[in-house]
Parts: sequence; C-alpha cells; structure tokens
Amino acid sequence: MTQGAGQEPVVRTATLRDFRVPPYARVPVQGNATEPPTGTPTGPTGAFPEPSAFPDHGALPEPGTSPEPVALLEPDAPVTRGAHLDPRTVHEPVAPVGSLAPTLHLPLAGGMSSIVAVATGHPGNAFPDEALPDGYTPTERDLPVINRGDTVQVRVDPEPAPAAAAADGPGPLYVVGDVHGYLDELVAALRAQGLIDENGAWSAGNARLWFLGDFTDRGPDGIGVIDLVMRLSAEAAAAGGYCKALMGNHELLLIGAKRFADTPVNSGAGTATFQAAWLLNGGQKHDMDRLQDVHLQWMSRLDAVVEEDGHLLMHSDTTAYLEYGSTIEDVNETVHEIINRNDADEVWDLFRKFTKRFAFRDDAGPQAVQELLGTYGGRRVVHGHSPIPYLLGQVGTEDGEDGSGPVVDGPHVYADGLAIAMDGGVTMAGKLLVVQLPLHG
Repeated sequence: MTQGAGQEPVVRTATLRDFRVPPYARVPVQGNATEPPTGTPTGPTGAFPEPSAFPDHGALPEPGTSPEPVALLEPDAPVTRGAHLDPRTVHEPVAPVGSLAPTLHLPLAGGMSSIVAVATGHPGNAFPDEALPDGYTPTERDLPVINRGDTVQVRVDPEPAPAAAAADGPGPLYVVGDVHGYLDELVAALRAQGLIDENGAWSAGNARLWFLGDFTDRGPDGIGVIDLVMRLSAEAAAAGGYCKALMGNHELLLIGAKRFADTPVNSGAGTATFQAAWLLNGGQKHDMDRLQDVHLQWMSRLDAVVEEDGHLLMHSDTTAYLEYGSTIEDVNETVHEIINRNDADEVWDLFRKFTKRFAFRDDAGPQAVQELLGTYGGRRVVHGHSPIPYLLGQVGTEDGEDGSGPVVDGPHVYADGLAIAMDGGVTMAGKLLVVQLPLHG
C-alpha cells in the first residue's frame, strides 16, 4: 500500500517485514529510552530489499469468516491521492459486503448534532496553520472505498442542550472519539457541547466526560491534546464532574516507541520494532521530542474498559478484551500489570490485540457484542478505533478537491443497535465527535 503521496522512494525498515518509513525518520528519533544494539543499523533505516521481494497480502476472506487482522496497519493509513483505490490494498482484511449488517446514523441525546466546524485557532494553540512544527508529516486522507449500499443516514439539526442534572446527582455523560493530534478540532467540538469556555477551561460543572483513546499520531499536536485532557481532568474534578480517558492502541504504541525504540519484538509474522510501527502509523517526531515522563505515567495508568450508565466503553471494536479478565476490574488490572512489567514482547502482544477491529461488523457482530455485554455488563458497547467513514464506504481528500468530505452526522449505530462507533474519521477529513449519551432511538 502506498505510504503517502509526494514522498521520496520507499524506504523499508530492516526489522519489520512491510514497513515504509517517512523521509524525516531516516535519522534516529530523539528522546528514545534505549539505543539500538551495537552492530545493528542505527535509526529506523538500513539496507533493505526491494518492495517486490515481499509477498502480497493475499485475497479477501470468504463470506462469514473473521480472520485476524494485520495488527500493525490501520485502514485509515495514508495512500497516494489519485491511485487506484482497491479494497485489496487495505492492510487489514475486510469482510465482504454481503456479510455486513445494515447500519444507522442516529440523532444525539437532546437532539444535538455532532457536526462541529473546524476551529481556526484557539487560546494556547501551539501550531497556527502557517507555522506547523518541523517534522510534522500530515497523513494523506484518501481512503479505499468499500461500496456498501445498505446504509441509512439521518441528519440531525442542532437544538438547545438539555438542562444539567441536579447538583447532588451525576451530571450528563459525554464521550469523545479518536482525536489523533487534531487539537483545534477537539477544542471546537468541546466548545460546541458547552464543556469548555472560550478560554479552553472546563465549564460543564458536574458533567462526566470520557475520551475513548488515541490522542496522538497522524495529526499535528498529539502532546497538546494530552496536555489539554490532563488539565481538564483536574478542572472537572474541582467542579464536581470528571474528565477521564481510556487506553487506545496508539497510547500503547507511543509508550512502546519511547521505552523500547528499536528493540526487536516477536510480532508473530517475523521481527518487528515499536519505533518502526509507530512511524508507520503516523508517529510524529515533534510529539516524541516533547514526550515527558508525566505523559508516559498518565498514559500507563489509563483503564482499558469501563461501564457507565449501561454503556460499555472501550477503544477497540474487538473481543480481545475477554482474554485479559472476566470482569472490568480484572481487565484493567491485567493491562496495567503488563505495562508495568516493561517487557517489550508482552506490551507488543497487548498492542497487537488492541489493534484488532471489525468484530461487530459482520453477521456475527451482534453475538460478539452480546458476549462482551454478558461478561462485563451494560446494554450497548461504545467504541472508537474503526473510522465511521471507512465503515460507510466513504472517502475524503486532504485538500477537499472533490468539494466534499465524508458525511459524518453523528455516531454510527450497528450490530442490531448494540454497538455505537465514535471514530468520526477526523484523520480523513471527517468529524471529531463529542456526543452526549444515551442516544435517541
């Protein structure tokens, strides 16, 4: 799969079978905890075979099957604009169209629309449009199209937000989809829901806010996003509410890239490294340069799954969580123990499993969701990770040359109404979703 337009000839990473590394990554990423072993090529590059030496990814799966996806690449990874958009170039196997269940776009709680205009600057914005940081590599937003033909979308017009809950009871519940470094879009979406004021301070009183993970990579200011979430957590707690976050696969990837760098790990398909995987999946050198111990400690303590008001919140649309415990507490404790043991292979395996997706999408999707709900509780699963535009078979371009981006009016409800997808595809010119739960319908 072409790894971005306008780059120099493909450079492959010696320790990873099919990684393509951005041009700026040909020098070692500063700030890594460990140095490459003596006698191995320094940095993420070296002497590599030609692309033709690597096998193809193979045919698409048969209908009704759910093969394990390739863990290291995500469907919104960049491709060259203008290139032939063939679903077979996607790095994770995709179920055939005939096996997909009908899906709905539903209104938000209180009639609020999740469409949020992109902000043009905000207090504390580190990177004005005309001054993006050196080393930032925007992700191309072209996306392979999967023609579904079975999706119904309902556009929701904005209405006044519902009144806040009584001061002595729990406040309204909000969730945020994948952010991926798009700080301006996040601030605009939080403002539109009344969660922060014009100065970026918490203004929602006893409201409850959950981020579903994936704060960094692909966008221009992942560390700025983490700093904002950490600050809002303190401000919300002081106001009687809370702002909390879940562990996404990109948090595991960033932790691994910082701790283990070029340390080889057993990927199950050969030798890999966290640094190569991080670069391939949109890792930004400017984020790595600003990554501090306080950020690593905060990410390492994030829970993987939580239940709120009958909603089972998790980052990835996978049943892999079941491998880590039979209760929510067990899962979170196991994940924290793996991260704290600091074993590269263990953390890699956790990352690989949290990168799986599409468990709820085909005909067996409702049963997979029911297994999670029956084990951990709740009436609906709410997740990020898999972009809604991809699920809907839409494609956006970074420069908007086609005059329109993906149509994302709100969360994507599917799997017989048991699953809610929250990744609005901000990395592919979609929307960054901040919505109130429960949804209507």
